[in-house]
Amino acid sequence: MKYQGFISDHTQFYQIPNPLKLELGRIIPYVQIAYRTWGELNANGDNAVLICHGFTANADADVWWSGLFGEGKPFDPEKDFIVCSNVLGSCYGSTGAVSINPETDKPFGASFPAITIRDMVRSQYELMQSLNIPQWKLVTGGSLGGMQTLEWAVMYPDLVKAIAPISVSGRHSPWSIALAESQRQAIYADRNWQNGNYDQDNPPHQGLAIARMIATCSYYSRPDFVERFGREIDHHGNFVISNYLHQEGEKFLKRFDANVYISLTKAMDTHDLGRDRGDYFQVLNSIHQPTLIISTPTDLLYFPEEQEELAQFIPHAKLSKLLSNHGHDTFLIDLVNLNDLLALAS
Repeated sequence: MKYQGFISDHTQFYQIPNPLKLELGRIIPYVQIAYRTWGELNANGDNAVLICHGFTANADADVWWSGLFGEGKPFDPEKDFIVCSNVLGSCYGSTGAVSINPETDKPFGASFPAITIRDMVRSQYELMQSLNIPQWKLVTGGSLGGMQTLEWAVMYPDLVKAIAPISVSGRHSPWSIALAESQRQAIYADRNWQNGNYDQDNPPHQGLAIARMIATCSYYSRPDFVERFGREIDHHGNFVISNYLHQEGEKFLKRFDANVYISLTKAMDTHDLGRDRGDYFQVLNSIHQPTLIISTPTDLLYFPEEQEELAQFIPHAKLSKLLSNHGHDTFLIDLVNLNDLLALAS
C-alpha cells in the first residue's frame, strides 16, 4: 500500500532560490515549500499571521482549524493575511523524504538529511521573505507547531510581535523522546523496512500502523477513552478500543510515509530552546514578545507542568487552559473554547 498524501488545489509552492544549509551540517540543494494563504497583506505589512501545523498535518489550516477561520474569529481573512506552510521534511508538498533527489532521480527515502525544528523555521523565513512580509503580527501553533512558534520568537525576535504556543514544551522531555523511539522501533521491526530503502509499493505498512497506534494513545487521555469506548466489546468479541486503534493505523497508511515519520519524530526530539544557546531558563527569559501559552490539563504528551514552566520563565507570558478530557489533541477538537482563548492573542 502506498500512501496518498493530500495536497489541496489551493496549495502554492515556493522554490527557495539558494541551497538550504541545515543546522546539523548537511545541505539540501533544492527546497520547495508548499503553503496556503488567506486574505491580503495590507499596505503597512502589519497584519500577517503565521499558523504552524502539527506533526502529521498539512498547510490546510482552514480544514483542521476550520472553526477558527472567519469573521470575528482569530483568523479573519477580511482583516489579516494568514499563512500556513507545510513543514520542511513532510510529505504534503514540501521537500522531504518522499521528494525526488535530483542527484538520483529517486525519492530521498532514508537518505534525506537529518533536520531540526530550527531548519523548519529557517525555511519558513525564506517563504516570509518571498511574500514580502516585514513582520508577523502573531505566530501560533500546537504541538510540533508550538515548537516552531517558540523557535520563531528566539531565532527572529525582531520579526515576531506576539506568539501563542499550544500544548507544547520548551524542550522535548525524556518521556516524549521515549514515545517517539518506541514508534520508530515499530517501523524498524517491519519486515519491509530494510533500512528505509523499501519498495514504495511495499512500504513497512504494519510497522507504520503500529507506530500510529502507539502515538494515538498519547494524543488522548484515559478519561477520554473511558468515556468513548469503556470496556465495550463488539459482536466478534473484540474490544471496541482495539478496533479503533487498528482503524486509526490503517487510515494513516493512506496519507503518510514511514521515512517521513522517522525524519519528523527525530526532528522533534532535537527540540530544546537552550541547545547550543546556553542556559535553558535564560533563553526562556530572553523571549520578549507577549506570549499566550495554552495548556490542556489532561495532556499525556506535553504535560501541563511543562506549559507552567514556560509561563513562569517567559517574562510577558499568560497561561490559559483548555479544560477538556480529550487530552493532547484538544487543540484540534475543542475549537469553541480555543477560539475564545486565541482571541486574546489576535
